[in-house]
Formats: sequence, structure tokens, C-alpha cells
Amino acid sequence: MSTTSPPRHDVPDVVAAEVALEQAHVDRVYAELGKADARAASVEADGLARGRTDRTGDVRDEEMTGLFERDALVFAAARRRASLETQYEGLVFGRLDLGDETSTAADREARYIGRLGVRDDDYEPLVVDWRAPAASAFYRATPVEPMGVVRRRVLRCKGATVVGVEDDLMVPSAPDDLVVVGDGALMAALTRSRGRQMRDIVATIQRHQDEAIRATSRGVTEITGGPGTGKTVVALHRAAYLLYSERRRFEHGGILVVGPSAAYTAYIERVLPSLGEESVALRALGDLVDGVTAARSDHPDVAALKGSLRIRRVLARAAARPPAGAPTQFRAFVAGHAIRLDEPTLRDIRRRVLRTHQHNLGSDAAREHLGQAAWAQVRSGERSDFLDVFDGSREVDEFMSAWWAQVDPREVLLGLTDTDDVSRLAGGLLTHDESARLALSFVDALEQGSWTVADAALIDDLAARLGPVQEQVAEEVGFYDIEELDDLAAYGVQDVRVGVNGRPHSEGGAIITPADARERLLQGRIEPPSSYAHVLVDEAQDLSPMQWRMVGRRGRSASWTVVGDAAQASWPDLDEALRARREAYGSQPLQAFHMDTNYRNAREIFDYARDVILPVVPDADIPLAVRETGLLPREVVMRDGSVSSHVRQALDELGAEVDGSIAIIPPTRWHEDLRTFEGALEGRVQVIDPLSTKGLEWDATIVLDPDGIAEESPGGARVLYVVLTRAAHRMTVLRPETYYR
Repeated sequence: MSTTSPPRHDVPDVVAAEVALEQAHVDRVYAELGKADARAASVEADGLARGRTDRTGDVRDEEMTGLFERDALVFAAARRRASLETQYEGLVFGRLDLGDETSTAADREARYIGRLGVRDDDYEPLVVDWRAPAASAFYRATPVEPMGVVRRRVLRCKGATVVGVEDDLMVPSAPDDLVVVGDGALMAALTRSRGRQMRDIVATIQRHQDEAIRATSRGVTEITGGPGTGKTVVALHRAAYLLYSERRRFEHGGILVVGPSAAYTAYIERVLPSLGEESVALRALGDLVDGVTAARSDHPDVAALKGSLRIRRVLARAAARPPAGAPTQFRAFVAGHAIRLDEPTLRDIRRRVLRTHQHNLGSDAAREHLGQAAWAQVRSGERSDFLDVFDGSREVDEFMSAWWAQVDPREVLLGLTDTDDVSRLAGGLLTHDESARLALSFVDALEQGSWTVADAALIDDLAARLGPVQEQVAEEVGFYDIEELDDLAAYGVQDVRVGVNGRPHSEGGAIITPADARERLLQGRIEPPSSYAHVLVDEAQDLSPMQWRMVGRRGRSASWTVVGDAAQASWPDLDEALRARREAYGSQPLQAFHMDTNYRNAREIFDYARDVILPVVPDADIPLAVRETGLLPREVVMRDGSVSSHVRQALDELGAEVDGSIAIIPPTRWHEDLRTFEGALEGRVQVIDPLSTKGLEWDATIVLDPDGIAEESPGGARVLYVVLTRAAHRMTVLRPETYYR
């Protein structure tokens, strides 16, 4: 933002003339873009024509070369065309006028900035890619350090049409022939309406944000700051910049973006394509393990139990147990000898193999140890002859298929549904009550047919211990088969399903059996973790230690960008999480950037939220809100009428005051009752739970029962602080009357 107050020329005719001037240049750019698209289409057609042959039989070397050239041309051309197509919206968004305050129009250079570089037929630049060094002054120039910039202009476009311009002057006074219009690009952007997807800030990046975006790619980059400071969009722009500046490294190795929820990934998924990059994997924490999709949340006590590193030793013990149904003795007749190996011997073999092998990769070693133990009983004839016969024995094959069966890590968790069994397994690690809560959570999984977000990290930990399944695991028979259901139907009972504890159970309107639920929990295959060149973690303060280990397995050789704010944490033990985070980083160097300006919330809204968090977190990172509306948040005590009627009234008021998106954020107990409001006001309204608001923003919010939100949420007032900082322009807080009696 400019620190000077230059004269502004906001007369409609003057503004229209400036818009028309910029439209002429934008038209040139799109004309050139059309020619580039035609050239790419021609290259693609030429590529398809190459390598064709009417001959049959063996393909000769030159034909293979032609096919390779064809595929390379088609791929490159198709990619270029796709890139051009995704950049049509707001392709040109900025202009720099380079010179000084004494320069004339003839002396000044006009440099246009956009989402990708475009040149004319003479190879002269019409648009400079925003990530290029030549564009850096657009973000780094200030009135104190203008970097040769006289005027910075932001173009607002709808498709290929310029609809407005906003200027920032970088010199004390404008040259006589230079027009300055608007109220400044940043403030204009802050007052616009929000949609259902995150907008990129590529046209209004500020200097301190640009420094974080263009920082060295090596090691770990941590970006901290309070709510509304633009941490997330800065990190996403950094991902796009890294792909541009070191494309070979990051495109080949890939960039992983990890967010707190599916709502978050849906919110940000369009930002990177709009910045010209698609070589990025977006994953919510519950979707990070290939083969697992989890969106359900545990009770905070259970989530804390599953997220703590204490659970690792419980998982280690569970993974070391024999597979369900494994025999406890080995009996066979081999090479004329009766072999008998008892349970302690088998247990000792298992222990020795697991010291050096993952279970699913240890079958051959286990078979070898078993043969050695059998030979120790026989010691007759040639040892090699006996072992050859042993290795080819069908009885040994049958024993090994049961004793050393391949184990899906999810099966291990589903074996932890009995409280007494879990209590014995977790002796010295968990209390009996903790064991009971853990067991009940997996009973719930079997009833609902879905994993929780915290379960994903446990599955990943077990997968790392067990190794990848080497063959298809046979499907288990469910608790109830189809014949039993047919018998019930014969007595007039229709569509009967019975839950794990004998209770009918339904999910999403479809009633399911325990067998159905188990099958859903075991769908797909757990794949080894992919390795990435760069890992970006947003809302890092919410990751549990176990989740940090899960993310770390995907970034062992990666550089990192990590974004967070401790005052917004929903994970209770920040010290344990910090240790796990540092372990995930390894020994890489760390650089830190701090964002201290709140661009999202009107100051009146943020002051309300600040007063909630400071008594709980006195050292909270409190940014400076730069925008005022003069309107305080509304507080309403719901004394008369239903909750829905109060929400309806608040929604009607806010709908008339803002043009953009509105969120209704209730505690869990009110969520179902308010689903009818989802999509109201022509799709502008969203009903969302408190934890899923992480990283999101709306024009206005209705916060229902804030005390209830704090009571039910992990992190308590910290989560409420998040909820209270989601609104950009208006906020209404509805409180039940019972809290005031």
C-alpha cells in the first residue's frame, strides 16, 4: 500500500479511458494467445501424424523412434494447450510503469504482469510471468524503496474483459502525464465478496509475503502468523513459484499439499491451477494414506489417545502378534520324520524374524527358520536333503499360509475391539479406561463402516511395521450371511440389518450389516507411501505427533513449507507435536517468516475474537487488522422461539448486507437441525462444523452457541478463536439463553 496520498483521477470518463487503454493491450495478448493455441494444435496434429505405419509384424527401430517422437510432441502440445486454456480468466492482472517522477511517457517502460509469459511474433514480451525475476518489482516495490517503479497498476478482468483498474503510486508525486485512479489495489481487493473457493492473491501480494514466496527452496520454511494474515495463500503461491523456478526438480519429484480436512482441500483446489500449476497433490489428513478415506472425527479424548506417541508401542505389540486364527503348534510328517514344534518355539521364531523383517516381507525368512527348527529335531541324514523336502512339503505350505498369513494393517485395528484384550495388550501404556475408549472407537468403526481421521495415522504406522501386503488377502465371512437375512424376510421383516452389538444400524439412509461395514473398511489396497520433493503442511498446529510421523514418511528427502499459528491449535500437547515435527524435518536448515497483518477480518470482528483468546493464550500472535467497517458483531440471546427461527432471522439480515458467502457454524448437537439451510440464498449458505472451518473464510458468519463450540472441541477456546475469525465483513453470534440464567 502506498504511504503517499497522490491526487486520484476517479472521474468516470478518465477511468473509462484508462480501462479502454488497458483493454487494447489485453486484446493484443489474447490475440497472441489464440495464435499460440493454434500453433500448439498444429504441433499436436503433426505429432499424431508421426510414427504411423501401415506395415504389420515387427516394428523397426526407426518406427519406434517415430512413435516416441509422436508421443513426446503430442504430450508437450496438449500440455501447452491445457496451460493456455486454464489461464484465460484474469490472464493479465498487473502493469508496472518504470522510470522516475520526472520521466515522460516516452521515457517510461510499461511492463505487464500475468499468470504466464506471452510474447509477440517478434519475441517481444507482452506479458511477464508473475514468478519471473522481471516481475518481482510488482510485489517488492514500495514508496520507500520504489525499485524504479513509478506506478503499479492492478487490472481487474472478467475473462478477457478489463472491468476496472486500481493504482498505487511509488513516488512522492505523479508525473503530469500519468493518471492515477482508484483507492489502491489491496484495499479494493479486501472489500470484495468471497466465493466458495479460495481466491489467489497473485495481483495483490505484499512485499513481506513475496519474500516468503521467493525464499530459497532448500530446507524448511516456516510461515507463522495470526488469523487472516494470508499464510495459506502465500504458501500456495510459494508452491507455484517453486514449480516455476525449479521445474525439473519439483515436477519430477512432486509437491504434496496437506490440509486439515476435505472441506479445506475443496476450498483451495482451484488456486494452484489459476496460478498455472497442476503438478501438485492435494490431500486432507484423512486421505493421506493411499487406500484410506476418512472424514469422521473421534471424540477429543480418543483423538488425543490415537494421536499421542504412546499409541506406537501399543501398535508395535499388536503388529507382532500372530495373525488371527494362526495355529499355535506345528505338526507335520517330513522326509519320514514326525515334526512337532510347540508354541514357545514358534513364538521365538516369530520374534527373531520380526527383528530384521517386516511381517509381510518375512515369509521366506520365517519358513527358513521353521525348517532349521525342524532339522534340529531330526538331525538324521543329509541336512540339505531334509531342508529340500521340507521346503517342498504341502503340509508346510498349508501351515505357513495360516501361521504367517499376509496381514492388512486395517485388520490389526479391527482386532482391537475387545476392552479386556486391548487392556492386556496395552499393559503399562494405557489405563483400563483408555483401553476401553480405544476399543469402543473400533467398534464404532465396524458399526459405521468408516474410519476416523486419526485412524489414518495408525494405519500408516502399522503399514510401515508390517510392510506391503504381497498377495490378495482373502475376504472374511461377515457376522451375518444372506441366508439369515432371507430367513428374516420370510417372516415379513424387510431390509433388516443388525449392528455389531445387535442394534440396527444405518448410515446416510442405507442400513448396513457388520459384514458390509467390515468390507467397506477393508476396501482398496494400502500402498507404500509416495515420496515427494516438497511437502507443504497447512494448519500445522493441529497435527498430532502420529500425524507428523505419517507426513514425515512422505517427505524423507523433501524440502518443506509449514504454515501455522499456535493460538489456533486444536491439538492439546503442543510440545510433543513440536518434537514429532522436528523429527519429520530431519536435520535440514530452517528459515522462518512471520505475517503480522490481518487482511481478512474487519477490525471490529477481529477485536471480538481477540478478546476471547487472550485470557486463554496470553502470548497469542495477534496481527493488526487493517480494515474497518464501523459495524460491531451482533450478539443475540435466543430467549424466544426455536434455534432455527433465530438462525433464519440472522440469515435474512446478513443476506441483505453482504453479496457473497455466508457460513452457519454450530456445535455438533445443532448441526443436523440446521442442514436445511445448506445452499440457501441461491447457494451462498454453507452449514459447517467448527473444526472444518480451519483455513476457510466467508463474507459473513453465524456462530451458534460459542460456549458449546468451545466445550466440545479439542483445544477448547482455541477452536472457538478459529471460528470467530472466519468472517471478512459481518458476524452474528447466537447464544442460548441458558448460559445467562
